[in-house]
Amino acid sequence: MLEAKIERLMQNTNHQSLVGFIWNIANKLRGPYRPPQYRRVMLPLIVLRRFDLVLAENKQKVLAEKKRLEGKGITGPALEKALSRIAAVNRKQELFNTSGFTFEKLLGDAPNIAGNLIAYLHGFSPRARDIFDKFEFEAEIAKLDEANRLFLIVKEFCSPDIDLSPKRLSNLQMGYLFEELVRKFNEQANEEAGDHFTPREVIRLMVQLLFTGEEGIYEKGIYRSVYDPTAGTGGMLSESEKFICGDGAVTGLNPDANIELFGQEYNPESYAICCSDLLIKDEPIDNLIYGDTLGIKDAKNKTNGFVPHDGHPEKKFHYMLANPPFGVEWKPEEDFVRQEYATQGFKGRFGAGLPRINDGSLLFLQHMISKMHKPPKLKGDGSKIAIVFNGSPLFTGDAGSGESNIRRWIIERDMLDAVVALPDQMFYNTGIYTYVWIVTNKKPKHRQGQVQLIDGTRHFKKMDKSLGNKRNELSDDHIRELVRLYGAHEHDARSEVLVDGKPEQRVCSKVFDNRDFGYLKITVERPLRLNFQASAERIARLDEQSAFANLASSKKRKSEAAHAAEVAEGEKTQAAIKRALQTIDGTKLYRDRTKFDAVLDAALKKAKLKIGAPVRKAILAALSERDPQAEICRDAKGNAEPDADLRDTEIVSLPADIALPLPLGYDNETGHDKLLALVRDHCEDYLKAEVLPHVKDAWIDHSKTKVGYEIPLTRHFYVYQPPRPLDVIASEISQLEKDIVAMLREVV
Repeated sequence: MLEAKIERLMQNTNHQSLVGFIWNIANKLRGPYRPPQYRRVMLPLIVLRRFDLVLAENKQKVLAEKKRLEGKGITGPALEKALSRIAAVNRKQELFNTSGFTFEKLLGDAPNIAGNLIAYLHGFSPRARDIFDKFEFEAEIAKLDEANRLFLIVKEFCSPDIDLSPKRLSNLQMGYLFEELVRKFNEQANEEAGDHFTPREVIRLMVQLLFTGEEGIYEKGIYRSVYDPTAGTGGMLSESEKFICGDGAVTGLNPDANIELFGQEYNPESYAICCSDLLIKDEPIDNLIYGDTLGIKDAKNKTNGFVPHDGHPEKKFHYMLANPPFGVEWKPEEDFVRQEYATQGFKGRFGAGLPRINDGSLLFLQHMISKMHKPPKLKGDGSKIAIVFNGSPLFTGDAGSGESNIRRWIIERDMLDAVVALPDQMFYNTGIYTYVWIVTNKKPKHRQGQVQLIDGTRHFKKMDKSLGNKRNELSDDHIRELVRLYGAHEHDARSEVLVDGKPEQRVCSKVFDNRDFGYLKITVERPLRLNFQASAERIARLDEQSAFANLASSKKRKSEAAHAAEVAEGEKTQAAIKRALQTIDGTKLYRDRTKFDAVLDAALKKAKLKIGAPVRKAILAALSERDPQAEICRDAKGNAEPDADLRDTEIVSLPADIALPLPLGYDNETGHDKLLALVRDHCEDYLKAEVLPHVKDAWIDHSKTKVGYEIPLTRHFYVYQPPRPLDVIASEISQLEKDIVAMLREVV
């Protein structure tokens, strides 16, 4: 045990020393590069130097074998596999270089170092060469050479102080060193990295939540797949692997497990970093796809391997993690997504609905759900998802909207397991509150039919130095406590948090039934009551009615004479209508539309005027005013007409005894009658109890009843804070006034 601790300490010390040396090299880029841009040079150079040292021992053997095999006419994949077997002993992933260059040889020809370095890159095996292409490293080489920094930086990487050779660092150790450097450089570039870089402690929390309760992961030799559709630099994938298998310093859940990593990433630099990390650790990179996960319709063919659609269309995964972009438009993917939604429905990825165009995060969750294995009840392994969102997916979207329907689909299928609210100021590019959703189709029996909400907004510590918008972080103790709350699955479970700097026991976990998040949005109507009067003032309002104004317009464009004649005829009709209305007693007020209709008809008939329904409607609109004392306006069937201005909506909870899923389709039309059969009486009871005591003539338009789902997490954990006493506030104001007066005296 002691030896292991000493070894871990030495490893950490070595890592920190190497990080320090590399950072000192990076500072030599200052001038041509700003600190947030250092990673453009340093990350590909770190990868290149590691590959250089890994391949150094057998370099000449590779060159000789290449010459021999090509002499026999062997080229292509057969040649590449043969060279890879010689290049590095015991490596599983293809890696070799046929250029003849090394870092030391590059330094031996300083005037031509830029061209030679590019030739060196072109000599790598295809997947390694692709990494440097995605880094766009050749452009950086030209920039470094122009600034007279290239030779200096390459020389620094040959220093014995930064030995990255496999004799000093194993593949695994080098992998974690690279991860640490990626983290540091991304922190420097936080204003650019927010879309694809998640704070490592948030990832650790997500991973631990994901594997809590997963007893099957301990089975010796078990195979499990892990997938990230927005892989970024690969932090979630590598952290998952580390948590399960260990890292040589920390023992994982099951070192004997077989973990296969899958991902997709559309940002070329992030993709390159992720591939680099995997290749450094000698792990497969073929499962990482460069492309747009959601899909782009009619995408142009690219020569850089970009995949404009789901790169794993037929695959299912056991565990999935993601940090999709917050509040980012999915306009580039809109045509592709809408076509899939319209043509495939639930056979595709987006059957439940589409969110508004300005935030596509729920599309990624639906995509991940489509990648789930069959649940255990259907004799499958099932799957579990951890995804981090901003607050919008919790509540954005009215009843019946795409967002609401997506939430409804997930909750009614009993897939939403938990939502963990994180503190604000946790991410580099935003200070907003964020939330980790745990979604699964294999809930244990005691969690079925329920959703757990966890308030972790006070589980944080202040950082010594802020990084962009990131001022707070999770300690190991905070992660442990949040995971404990999740695993315990207790309603009203308490946790010690700091409130105004003082420790306090607060309720941080609540458990709800699935139906608690659903609601009915009912439309409450009130009758239309109008009075009518043919006064001069009201007759003058006719000119504001479009149907009446259109009488004096013409669609004849070719003949000016015909146009003018039609306009003149319309004006004549307008004048005749007004004269007919003036024959009605302008002082009399009618509070019954039926009676006024009769008077109006008589006036128009006497004037020998025949008008269409739109003009008649315009006349009634101009001559009417709302009047609560008037008789109710009714349609031809005698039904009360609703007053649109008095229309209101009410939110009604779902009946306590209603079964999920609801019979209403996600088009909000299919099954509507079935839904009403279940909820009509419940809604009418609400009307009698909550509305009619205040508004006696109201009724529900059941045809407009909609189902909505939202997750009001903040409301459930709200703690009332009484205002400060008035004397305290008055004292503070008085003191502030004195301070201001004192400051003004200093100015004068």
